[in-house]
Amino acid sequence: MKALFIIFHGFNEANGISKKIHYQVKALKECGVDVHLCHYNVTPYGERRWMVDDEVIADFGKGFTAKLWKRVYYSPIIEYARREGIGLVYIRSYHNANPFTLRLAKRLKRTGAKVVMEIPTYPYDQEYVTRSMKLGLAVDRFFRRSLAKRLDGIVTFSNAETIFGGRTIRISNGIDFDDIPMKRHCNDTSHELHLIGVAEVHYWHGFDRLVRGLAEYYRTNPEYKVYFHIVGPLTGERERAEILPVIQENHLEEYVRIHGPLHGEELDALFEQTDFAIGSLGRHRSGITYIKTLKNREYAARGFAFTYSETDEDFERMPYVWKTPPDESPVDIGKLIDFQRNQAMTPAEIRESVRPLSWKAQMQKVIDKVGVSI
Repeated sequence: MKALFIIFHGFNEANGISKKIHYQVKALKECGVDVHLCHYNVTPYGERRWMVDDEVIADFGKGFTAKLWKRVYYSPIIEYARREGIGLVYIRSYHNANPFTLRLAKRLKRTGAKVVMEIPTYPYDQEYVTRSMKLGLAVDRFFRRSLAKRLDGIVTFSNAETIFGGRTIRISNGIDFDDIPMKRHCNDTSHELHLIGVAEVHYWHGFDRLVRGLAEYYRTNPEYKVYFHIVGPLTGERERAEILPVIQENHLEEYVRIHGPLHGEELDALFEQTDFAIGSLGRHRSGITYIKTLKNREYAARGFAFTYSETDEDFERMPYVWKTPPDESPVDIGKLIDFQRNQAMTPAEIRESVRPLSWKAQMQKVIDKVGVSI
């Protein structure tokens, strides 16, 4: 069976979303699907194109008109699906339900393909905070129920049985074990502990709670030192305002280190120097209670104990997970230290515990639920 995986943006090698999409495409291939990746591309010269793998299927040129056409003209995608006999279309939502994406789904269905859409985070309305963002959300809110009715399923990492009136296909974020190395050795933590949080930092990651916890911890002048390595950019003014002043006012520059984006060998090397990982500590801020984040799974695959504050059904009973309450309290650094001191599982044991969460197993669930034959 041939499949077309559609995203409405391009790629960044340091971006977790980009890596996840490539993992999913690889997993579909491992399931026996002949899958092709349709994505939006901007060349170094500013030319805007729709691509399928390395093939240009539409070139809109440059300038404002090109930007507009990209958002409304999907005929090249439909023609590709018809010409290639695509049996399954997997669309990653960009929160862009509108008359044009409705028409896209409708015409893809007419080619005989099954059409599913992944909504990576649900609910997501609370993530839209600025006036311009809310305008785009208003369009999406008006059309998304109509779009859901045209789909053969909505892939979700939540526990919702329906989304916008459409039936869901519930899976977990997966793991590509070939691409995620396991931590090779355990560091000496008798005198210091190094924490690591990897994200394009948004307010729902709640890293400010960890920084405020460190501020309270260091007011006691402890001999035992705790360091927090933030890997990734602070994406907005809110994130900077909630983190940077706390560091400066409490003289935490030595203990909170903002590295910026890292990937590949640089990221692997930093993981080797650290001891405990920080997941999302603020999902309640965007109204999310249940979610199965990619980051939790990547930490486990690397062999790390970690913390998070949401409900993640795959990890709630794991002995290497220390849950943080889903509120605005600073993280209790003393309790975190005690947990890590008493955490006995090795990196290999932690990694082995998440073997059933491979991307291949998760994407096979989608294939089975949609009812397409390979």
